[in-house]
Amino acid sequence: MRLNYREYGSYTDQHPTLILLHGLLGSSSNWLTIAKGLADRFHVLVPDLRNHGRSPHDDDVSYAALARDIEQLIDEQGLDSALLIGHSMGGKAAMWLALEQPERVTGLVVVDIAPVAYPNRFDLIYTALHAVDQAQVGSRTEADSILAQYIDEIGLRQFLLQNLHSVEGSWVWRMNLTALTQGMSEIVGFSLENPVSYRGQTLFIYGGKSDYVGPNAKPIIKRLFPQARLEVIPAAGHWVYAEQPKAFVQLLMKFLSHF
Repeated sequence: MRLNYREYGSYTDQHPTLILLHGLLGSSSNWLTIAKGLADRFHVLVPDLRNHGRSPHDDDVSYAALARDIEQLIDEQGLDSALLIGHSMGGKAAMWLALEQPERVTGLVVVDIAPVAYPNRFDLIYTALHAVDQAQVGSRTEADSILAQYIDEIGLRQFLLQNLHSVEGSWVWRMNLTALTQGMSEIVGFSLENPVSYRGQTLFIYGGKSDYVGPNAKPIIKRLFPQARLEVIPAAGHWVYAEQPKAFVQLLMKFLSHF
């Protein structure tokens, strides 16, 4: 699958390639500010993962499929490997590729996620998204009113509404809502069989107000990623780089200075 992607900067020996990977129900636009800030020192690629943004739709939502897509993007650039930075679902996809084919991953940054299974926390969100879909709304305002019946948090609604676009006068979701809803057991899981540990340089950045990287996950991280450093940003929740961008970029740049 050929992913749609945004590109910033250009590749040279002094400007290695970074690939920034968004989370579930997100898109390449989530990384826009960070990507532009890195472009003077790196060649930055920011894809829409399959079933998201402007990339193609497919019934296969597995991390094996997402990892293949990322590998294909690396191949399309004529590269042997790239630095991967992934948030949430994008972090799992990056970890999957690193554990399956470590030679394709120069270095790895994982943002507020661990290589473990999680409970499905998205049922209410999917109910809200399907309600908008079924209503055949005529505006973003109308869509937001429907979302508000299920979701109180305005920031989350605004994030979801970034996926809404107009097609011939109708407002529809860019993401493949059917496939993502049906594939949630795979998306919240992480069932890589017989993984080989990734021994490249790895940084896990997580929010102190988030519970995605808990005490039970840390031994698993260390087993699969023996070179991993774990850094917490106390004032951040799950959306670490959006909530505390300055602290996030400081940690990221310190790590990237080794490449």
